[in-house]
Amino acid sequence: MAEAPPLTGACMCGAVRFEVSGPLGDALYCHCNRCQRRTGSAFSVSASTVSDSFRITDGEELVRTWRPPDGWEKSFCANCGGHLYATHPDDPGVISVRMGALDRDPGIRPSAHQFTAYSAPWDPIPDDGLPRFPEGVPSRDRTPE
Repeated sequence: MAEAPPLTGACMCGAVRFEVSGPLGDALYCHCNRCQRRTGSAFSVSASTVSDSFRITDGEELVRTWRPPDGWEKSFCANCGGHLYATHPDDPGVISVRMGALDRDPGIRPSAHQFTAYSAPWDPIPDDGLPRFPEGVPSRDRTPE
């Protein structure tokens, strides 16, 4: 059986491109205020991977990173502002890819809603059967935000 091609993705303007050669791990909806402000929406959706399966293929010089005092480092395109991925602050080998930046269906679906205590009042979380956590997903110290 042939190996699946790597997942690819890009920012909005296409100047920064990346690929993920390994399988994605957990995908989560994040309803924290930081994700709301970063996306201009009610939540973000990210999927975990590891650094040795993630690489920038074009436009690395355009990648900028914001390092908040607490939380994951956010990387985005300097040209268009398109969000690409986040890196765990204590373990740079853990990367969370923004699922909206992927070029095709990654074959996984979000498995939980986290930081629901901060959810946008104007967009109620749907009754989709997924577990909800007022803060980060318990027993995971590497929850993307």
